[in-house]
Amino acid sequence: MSAQGGEAARYVAIITDGNGRWAKSRGLPTIDGHRAGADNLKARLRDAGELGVLELTVYSFSTENWTRPQDEVSGLMAMFAERIVEETPELHDSGVRIRFVGRREGVDPKLVEQMQWAEALTAGNDKITLYVAFNYGGRAEIVDAAKRFEGGDEDDFRKLLYAPEMHDPDLIIRTSGEKRLSNYLMWQSAYSELVFSEALWPDFDRRDFEAAMMEYAVRRRRFGGR
Repeated sequence: MSAQGGEAARYVAIITDGNGRWAKSRGLPTIDGHRAGADNLKARLRDAGELGVLELTVYSFSTENWTRPQDEVSGLMAMFAERIVEETPELHDSGVRIRFVGRREGVDPKLVEQMQWAEALTAGNDKITLYVAFNYGGRAEIVDAAKRFEGGDEDDFRKLLYAPEMHDPDLIIRTSGEKRLSNYLMWQSAYSELVFSEALWPDFDRRDFEAAMMEYAVRRRRFGGR
């Protein structure tokens, strides 16, 4: 890969932060913010394909999110199940390949079945891959891989990650003004470029996406060299 700037980001990851604050600012229940965020993901996924992105990874539910209020967690689980069933056929028709990355243990078996169904249905698609980080933690991913690692180099270790075929993100975007990775793609983000947006995720629109992509394009990536 060239160290020169001017290249478009082909592999993009987003920390979709700010759903709760978006809802609170409007006097709405938190789950309404998550629903607005899910609606926004559909639009930004479409934008990603038009902007030449080959892989889009989104942080939908972390291993730490289980500590949130039970009604919020229950609402999220129900929403995930609903969205998978309703939206997978449409995504399939659009050529989207869906992969869920994260621990399956502790997740409702019916929801796991729905995730597996979505993955199987879209497995042959190649327009764009949507990686959904669900019940995901970057440290957990490394620990889970380390438990099975029997020696070798980085390439051998990488084969034990949740989605070994996933490319390292060229660009990681975080919305809502927060400036941290929050245990996201700890292995894969070693040389990713970071862009932070002030927009809350439900408000993050095409212009914000294009601005982040343009900021990436003018950067010079050296990967530890000169």
